[in-house]
Amino acid sequence: MYIEQLRLTNYRNYQDLTVTFDDKINVIIGENAQGKTNLMEAVYTLAFSKSHRTTKDKELIQWDQNYAKIEGSIVKRTQTIPLEIQITNKGKKAKLNHLEQKRLSDYIGSLNIVMFAPEDLNLVKGSPQIRRRFVDMEIGQIQPVYIYHLGQYMKILKQRNHLLKQMQRRKTEDPIMLRVLTDQMIIHAAVILEKRFLFMQRLRDWANQIHKGISRELEDLDLQYAATVDVSEQDNRETIGVTLREAFEHVEQKEIERGTTLIGPHRDDVVFFVNGKNVQTYGSQGQQRTTALSLKLAEIELIYQEIKEYPVLLLDDVLSELDDYRQSHLLDTIEGKVQTFISTTSVDGIHHQQLDKAEIFRIKNGQIIE
Repeated sequence: MYIEQLRLTNYRNYQDLTVTFDDKINVIIGENAQGKTNLMEAVYTLAFSKSHRTTKDKELIQWDQNYAKIEGSIVKRTQTIPLEIQITNKGKKAKLNHLEQKRLSDYIGSLNIVMFAPEDLNLVKGSPQIRRRFVDMEIGQIQPVYIYHLGQYMKILKQRNHLLKQMQRRKTEDPIMLRVLTDQMIIHAAVILEKRFLFMQRLRDWANQIHKGISRELEDLDLQYAATVDVSEQDNRETIGVTLREAFEHVEQKEIERGTTLIGPHRDDVVFFVNGKNVQTYGSQGQQRTTALSLKLAEIELIYQEIKEYPVLLLDDVLSELDDYRQSHLLDTIEGKVQTFISTTSVDGIHHQQLDKAEIFRIKNGQIIE
């Protein structure tokens, strides 16, 4: 899988850009605030229909314009597939093969992306929300039905929290409605947990194998899914549902007192262990970075295992954050397999034979310059 061509119209600082890419390595060079990260963001948005940098789609539209458009030609096996995201002040449209997709779950997965940016180095030591988002995005692009269940869960969660807040303030007494919402939420929560457990099992195997290679066989990496209820990888969907119901009954009064939902997938976390020690708490910065890198490289293999094609890899200003050894390991691992986009202010500090064969694009003021 690779991106053959990308066209941007009124996107951030790009008024009109059409660019054809190499199917192996593409290096995007530019000073800060010239548009190199915007270009990477556009590729990400084409895949997921939303940015990784903002939750406000309007920010993607160029100043004083009323719409933005991202168009891409994607080659999968031997087929060329046109994708399009159009964003206006009223909303957005996602088109696959020129046909508008009413549900995002029918669109996402058309282009598979793995992104590694400096903020991903916070995957290990950052907040649980960052790790949940990482898990959700990766499951979503290989199993789009997951996005539907996650969306429904979050919608019901919002309604449930609103009702709990009303009950806390004694503005309403509606235990029946609360239990109806709880039952609806459990249906989707059980699916989410089952799929997260399966994903963690597969990711663990790949990540440990890669981590061993980077650490010269000195370290073992283990990943554990930390649920807010007493469920495990051995439980099926039905068992998870029963456990969730019992747990919600147990905390119902406490949730009313606090006015919020206290348990469920929206509060779960992922914990990383290197040689049996919690990396978040006891790991060195080097171990935390190696763990983050192992996870990203594991994603690539996991997606290949699922769809039998390698995803596109975006390395957004991250190579300069890695030492020479980790840089080399990363570039050696993807060599010849994965279409890769590398954004950087300069290639001077990056030494690897792959860059000698790369297509170089220099960006200035939202334009590619010769």
